[in-house]
Amino acid sequence: MCSYIVEKAALYGSAKGASGWMRIDTANVYYDHPYQTPLDHALMIDFVNEAEGGLERVAVELSAESALTLIDKILAALKSGEVAHGALPHGHPHRHGHGHEHGHEHAHAPAAAS
Repeated sequence: MCSYIVEKAALYGSAKGASGWMRIDTANVYYDHPYQTPLDHALMIDFVNEAEGGLERVAVELSAESALTLIDKILAALKSGEVAHGALPHGHPHRHGHGHEHGHEHAHAPAAAS
């Protein structure tokens, strides 16, 4: 039975889809039956631009283990990037572990040029 429970995250970024690069403003994240990956359940992420109707998307299906590994690698890359390039925008603290602190509900726009 599908749960149809979707977590939404507001984003600022770009993704490369079937038609080339597109701006994305939302990630729809859910754990359910995948469309393509041969698993009973998978973590799915659909990157879309809801401001432009959300018709085009970049979709990812990951095993739960792969999703947790990806979370760790994203956090590691942000930490090493902060060391190499300076503080993260908006003063975000580093977050560790697999608790509920990973949910962000706001978008990040680029800093205005001085």
